[in-house]
Amino acid sequence: MRLLIRNIKGLVQTEQNKRLAVCGKDMQNVEVVENAYLLVEDGRIKDFGKDSDLLQVNADTVIDATDRFVLPSFCDSHTHLVYAGSREVEYIDKIKGLSYEEIAQSGGGIINSAKKLQQTPEEVLYEDAMQRLETITKYGTGAVEIKSGYGFTTEAELKMLRVIRKLKENSPLTIKANFLGAHGVPLEYKNNIDAFVDKVVNEMIPKVADEGLADFIDVFCDRGFFTVEQTDRMLYEGVKRGLKPKIHANELAASGGIQIGVKYNALSVDHLEYTGDEEIACLKNSLTMPTILPGAAFFLNMQYAPARKMIEAGLPVAMASDYNPGSSPSGNMQLILTFACVNYKLLPQEAINATTINTAYAMDVVEDLGSIAVGKKANFYITTKIPTIEYLPYSYGENKVERVFLNGKEI
Repeated sequence: MRLLIRNIKGLVQTEQNKRLAVCGKDMQNVEVVENAYLLVEDGRIKDFGKDSDLLQVNADTVIDATDRFVLPSFCDSHTHLVYAGSREVEYIDKIKGLSYEEIAQSGGGIINSAKKLQQTPEEVLYEDAMQRLETITKYGTGAVEIKSGYGFTTEAELKMLRVIRKLKENSPLTIKANFLGAHGVPLEYKNNIDAFVDKVVNEMIPKVADEGLADFIDVFCDRGFFTVEQTDRMLYEGVKRGLKPKIHANELAASGGIQIGVKYNALSVDHLEYTGDEEIACLKNSLTMPTILPGAAFFLNMQYAPARKMIEAGLPVAMASDYNPGSSPSGNMQLILTFACVNYKLLPQEAINATTINTAYAMDVVEDLGSIAVGKKANFYITTKIPTIEYLPYSYGENKVERVFLNGKEI
């Protein structure tokens, strides 16, 4: 099957030579072919270029994209979108001034979500998560990483990962599964966290690996959660069993999470509100993608990660939604574009790089996604009639996506 899109006002994020990521000053540059065409064949990008250069092409479907832009779908490299119920009561607690840690210590937060998830049937979790996937697709997301972590018991963690596997099988999105057994500490282990780490290492990780339920392993390495030493134990076991590491790091303090992530060649270290010169220097000598989660910092009213400082130091930066019921209840990546520009002072082009090619790297799909390049999977969207690509983050109150294509098919 051949699909041809013509008269594209601007074909955005094109590549003649595929890149793994975009770093430093290069993040200011996004290649745009004006008055373009895009040819898709059997779910892959076959060709693109100036519409005036297009030779005679036989296509099953031809779409006129006059006055519209075409962009690669967002890759959302950090979400927790398999969950049970909402947490708006805690939202009121936040308004009243309680901190993230105070809510967690009183039995709220992740512990609250774990209780609900343990009681929710697998089929309900699946149906709710599928609806969320359908929603984020309408806003331009074509690939998403989904973490476990609201289980707290081995069976509940496996239940979450089985739901993610079923989503992989039935959703047109590209989905990666992340085992985050060490997302929080169950109340019964509050005074003996090492015993819970033993459970993760000796029971959870082997079962997850044996059933092939996860692509990645993650740990919440931060103040009040898991130490560097505990994180080291869990990552070691996960890597030994074939899981690629990622890290929740430095959201609440300078925890050492970035350094342990780099030690294990983690695909990404995520959150990063507390990132200084030492951490930036560590990242510069690594292949680990610093990933910022603007929705969580906004919703929790936290300090912002030093994105500009990272970019000026020559680092790449990725930005993901952190879609979850407690600290970022939105998977709208168009909103992340706006946050990137308004709160982190990224240029629109930098924000596009941060939410496409760099997040594709952070979820290990950059060979297939994140840009418009010949041979890559045809995941892209056509905008509404908008004047410029800068309009995407500028107009944050409307959905600028008119049509969505995943694997070369319109959704």
